[in-house]
Amino acid sequence: MVGGLSACNGGKDDNAGGSGSGGKNGAAGQQSESKSPLDLLKQVSQETNGKNSAKIDGTVKNGPAEQSMKGAMDWSNGMNMTVDITSKGGMGSGKPMKALYTPDAMYMNMGMPIQGKSWIKYDYDVMAKKMGAAGALMKDMMQNNNPSKSVDMLIASGKVKEVGKEDVRGVQATHFTGTLGVTELARMQSKNVSEEQLKALEKQLQQSGAKNETIDLWIDSDNLLVKKREQMDGKTAYDSTVFYSDYGTKVSVTPPPASETTEYK
Repeated sequence: MVGGLSACNGGKDDNAGGSGSGGKNGAAGQQSESKSPLDLLKQVSQETNGKNSAKIDGTVKNGPAEQSMKGAMDWSNGMNMTVDITSKGGMGSGKPMKALYTPDAMYMNMGMPIQGKSWIKYDYDVMAKKMGAAGALMKDMMQNNNPSKSVDMLIASGKVKEVGKEDVRGVQATHFTGTLGVTELARMQSKNVSEEQLKALEKQLQQSGAKNETIDLWIDSDNLLVKKREQMDGKTAYDSTVFYSDYGTKVSVTPPPASETTEYK
């Protein structure tokens, strides 16, 4: 739901989207010849994380189902995000739905009354209890999510290489890529998940057939992440692409009143 359009072939990406600040003198633009990919990504993590907010535009494909989302997120104090989500395939209706994310819960407006209420509330604590290890990881990810998370994972893995320069919605960006095992990935994303929960999650991942996730990042000349793509193999292929722009944008998220929400059971 959070993560994230088309595979890049090393040339211009005509279907790509989103731009950063488009500066001219950043390290990714000038220093890639002298610094290693890991050193550059450390700068990217610091710069991106320090911006606190950004606009997002992305697509998530999970088997036959596809979701597109557009909105803005703020990660300065937990994750706060507001997006419009459109689902196709699976159970998707093709109609946009409003979603609000806070550090404690997600709220979804389905566009129709549910038990007489306008919003469904997905409480992360409840999801963690009902979904087991996967729910615990989801709660942890939702409460600690920000664009630099994928950058930090590639840094921690050491498995990253620079692909080259590419066009991302009119902005020249440096493309980095790396492939991680999914169990390794789960451990890197987890801050507050117990060892027991991680082992249970590894078992769930093995049952799904997922083995590896490939992370591709595009960095502009101001060391800001402008595009991220994550692809996971398995019985149901997962492919998420998110574009980031307008860093520092103001994001306002106000949860709907309890009188207008129904808890997801």
